[in-house]
Amino acid sequence: MSRRTTPAAEVVKYGIVLAVLVFAFYPLLVTVIISFKTNAQYESNPFFFDALDTWQWHNWAEAWAIVKPYITNSIFVSVTASACTLVMVTLASYVFARYRFPLKNVFYYLIIASMFLPGTAATLVTVFWLIRNLGLVNNLWALVIMGAAGGQVAGIFILRQFIEEIPKELFESAQIDGAGHLRQVWTVVVPLSLPILATLTILDFLGTWNQVMLPLVVLKDESKLTIPVGLLRLEGEYVKQWGQMMAGYAIASIPLLVLFVFTMRWFVRGVTAGAIKG
Repeated sequence: MSRRTTPAAEVVKYGIVLAVLVFAFYPLLVTVIISFKTNAQYESNPFFFDALDTWQWHNWAEAWAIVKPYITNSIFVSVTASACTLVMVTLASYVFARYRFPLKNVFYYLIIASMFLPGTAATLVTVFWLIRNLGLVNNLWALVIMGAAGGQVAGIFILRQFIEEIPKELFESAQIDGAGHLRQVWTVVVPLSLPILATLTILDFLGTWNQVMLPLVVLKDESKLTIPVGLLRLEGEYVKQWGQMMAGYAIASIPLLVLFVFTMRWFVRGVTAGAIKG
């Protein structure tokens, strides 16, 4: 016999949801509000819109001219690193899930153990020494390589378990049809694991996009900065220009919002895929 929800419980439930949404989106709304203000308007009324005829539209044009190269660099680094991570994670997970070879479990657990290693901030000197020896200082490919390497461990841990649950008969049927390993990955693993792959790609994209410490140390030329470092430079140079600063932050968030809107369905399916297995 199912329990009926009382009106009071419904009010509490929707009230909690509304409160979460307000706390989540109000900072972004305030950022947009300030982006249309002069310094004087910001100091007198920072949290609400002024009259429409007083909006400072030029703040967005000036901010776009400043952050456009930074966004281009971030898109290149994040997309390339995510694509490399996706390829390597898929192939490695397929090998660990499908085949036996000497010291297989040892290699797998060594990879998983690397999840407990400190992040970039704690190993910055070592990482910079490695990048310098590779001749990649002041090169966007250094960020691509580090982003691709950093996203593999969690991806292998998640995807390997998912591939293990794919019926072996599908792989055997592909082998009978003459499919090799790469063909099995493309025709069996990728279609069935698409929600998981999409989720891993989104998480890796966000992690690479929001990286601050490594680009701040590795990159020197202004034209090669990524968006988080570029916004820090913008804040330091135009510390009093609140409208331009907030416009720059708002513009920088647009690619992430677009990514979330168009991949939300895949992300939810990937997150819940493990819950419906079994």
